Amino acid sequence: MEEIVKIDSIAQYNAMRGVPTKHPLVTVIDQSKVKPLPARSFNFGLYAVGLKELNHGQLRYGRRHYDYQEGSLIFIAPGQVVGVEPSVDLFAPKGWVLLFHPDLINGTSLGKHIQEYSFFSYDVNEALHLSDKEKIMVIDCFSKIEYELNQNIDKHSKELIASNIELLLKYCIRFYDRQFITRDTANKGILERFEYVLKGYFSSDKPQSQGLPSVAYCAEALHLSPNYFGDLVKKETGRSAQEYIQSKVIEMAKERVFDLNKSVSEIAYELGFKYPQHFIRLFKQKTGVTPNAYRMMN
Repeated sequence: MEEIVKIDSIAQYNAMRGVPTKHPLVTVIDQSKVKPLPARSFNFGLYAVGLKELNHGQLRYGRRHYDYQEGSLIFIAPGQVVGVEPSVDLFAPKGWVLLFHPDLINGTSLGKHIQEYSFFSYDVNEALHLSDKEKIMVIDCFSKIEYELNQNIDKHSKELIASNIELLLKYCIRFYDRQFITRDTANKGILERFEYVLKGYFSSDKPQSQGLPSVAYCAEALHLSPNYFGDLVKKETGRSAQEYIQSKVIEMAKERVFDLNKSVSEIAYELGFKYPQHFIRLFKQKTGVTPNAYRMMN
C-alpha cells in the first residue's frame, strides 16, 4: 500500500520546500524559488491555495488524475489527500502556494465564515481557471500576505494576515461566479443530466431500497463533488440542489395522487419516504394542501 505523508505543520511543509519558516501558522511560497515536492501522496492538515502559471501538470486527487492547467487555482482543506505524479511538482514549475493552519483563523472573521468557501471541497477538476486580470489580482493578494510575513510578528499580525487571506477568498468567490456564467452551456448540460439522473432514479426500485435521492448521490452520478454541484445548481436555478430534488419529488407526487387505487402512504413509500407523515408535510409545504386535499381539488 502506498505510504501517505501527513503534513500537519507549516514548518514541516517549509522544510520539504527548503524555505525558512517566518510564521508558525502560515506560509506563502513563490514556486520558482523552491524545491519541488517529491512524487508522493500527501494528507494535508492545512488549508492550501495553489496557483499554477505555466505548463501542464498532473495531480492525483483520490483515485483520479487531473490536468492542472495554466492559470488554475486549486483549494485544499484539512483532511484531503493529493498525490504528486513523478516529475511533476504540486504547484510548479511556476506559481504560488499559500498554506495556513486552522489555528491561524480561530477567533477571526475568516474563522467564522471559512465553511462558506465551499470551493475548498471541490475536486481538483473543478479548479478555478483565471483570466489574465484575475491572475494579477490573485498574485497581488499573495504578495500582500508575503509582505506581512516579512514583518516582525506583533499583535496585529494575525488579524492582518487573516484579513488578506479572506480578501483573496472573497475574490475567488467572485471569480467562480464568473466561471459558472462563462461555462453556461456546459452547466446547462449538467442540469439536463441531473434531470435524467432523477428520472432514472424514480423509474427504478431505488426509492424503495435507498430512500429519496440525496445531493451526494446525484453529484456522484454526474462525476462532480457535492459542493461544486450544489453551487452550480444554485447559480443556475436560484434553488439549492436539495430544493430542486424536492420539487421533482412533488411533481411526481402530484401525478401519482390521482391513482385512487393507491393510498397516500403507498405513494409515499414508492417515492422513497420512510414515513408517510414526512411526505404529507413536504407536500403541504410545497403546495399548500395535503395530498388527499389535492386529490379532491382536481
